[in-house]
Amino acid sequence: MPLDAATYRDLVSGTRRGIGAATVRALLRLGEIPYTWAVGRRNRQFDRGAREIVRVEVPVISVGNLTLGGTGKTPFVAWIARHLRQQDVRVTIVSRGYGVSAGARNDEALELEQRLPDVPHVQNRDRVAAARVAIDELDCQAIVLDDGFQHRRLARDLDIVLLDALEPFGWNHLVPRGYLREPRANLARAQVVALSRADVVAAERREEIRREAARLAPHALWIETRHAPEAWLSASGRELPLAELAGKRVAALAGIGNPAGFRHTLATSGLEVVEFREFPDHHAFSRDDVQSLIAWADGLDVAAVVCTHKDLVKLGVDRLGRRPLWALVIGLEILAGEPEFAARLAEVTRPIAAPASNRPGA
Repeated sequence: MPLDAATYRDLVSGTRRGIGAATVRALLRLGEIPYTWAVGRRNRQFDRGAREIVRVEVPVISVGNLTLGGTGKTPFVAWIARHLRQQDVRVTIVSRGYGVSAGARNDEALELEQRLPDVPHVQNRDRVAAARVAIDELDCQAIVLDDGFQHRRLARDLDIVLLDALEPFGWNHLVPRGYLREPRANLARAQVVALSRADVVAAERREEIRREAARLAPHALWIETRHAPEAWLSASGRELPLAELAGKRVAALAGIGNPAGFRHTLATSGLEVVEFREFPDHHAFSRDDVQSLIAWADGLDVAAVVCTHKDLVKLGVDRLGRRPLWALVIGLEILAGEPEFAARLAEVTRPIAAPASNRPGA
């Protein structure tokens, strides 16, 4: 029987105890062995040149994870794209388009489109082909590669890896036994390591994570970020100041990789969350899901239902029954290392100012 997201997290983290849980973990450990071998073989092929790495004519900035989703890539990608636009750089976001058919856009693309209406977003499983579209058809000057750490076929000029402060190293096991997408030692490929949600853990824990990251990637720049709530947003585009729901009883739902992080953000925003429903990451809400949510919301004594921006663009409704539905719009604040990070971005994009004949690949 498939495991729901919450049960799977409880199992791999060791939170769920007992003989049954230990048995499932042992089975998951068996599945981890071939996955680890396949990831290692693929990376060795890239390292030895057996697999082609394609370099394009414009700078590529990759934002990725060492673990499964939920580290806050979307606010980080938006921050970089906005920063580059402020420097008059024509930037395009390139991503795989997880969970959608050809020609469609997934939740992250829809969210970024609302945040950054002047930044194109190309989705394609073949990210080299997507980069070519961005360069040849959209005349971009720089590419931000979303979720690109494991996609090594497209060469990058800056490799950024996000670590979630709540669980930075995936319980020290690869999928399916843990959350690691590749061994933690591979963090050595990163040129920037960013600790997301740094404000949710104590300074001692942040320093502990920083020391481990420095051991694995000694030459990488270290930065720390927090998710900063900006406003409430409805599906029709209406905004509500954060203070309007402060102190109110609400119900919450999330279909993201790390719902615990969203819970924390809601708590720090001063809401009283009376019930919380979790869905799998990138969950496509069906009509039955919406009807179930309406019945759930109408049965609660709450002022509103709140969700993530990713969930709102898929639900596409202003209300769930009698309750208004609001999404929390999250921005990014860099707590440590912002000047150094801005300098890295400037260094990477400096060739844009050079004559075309002097640019790499021209």
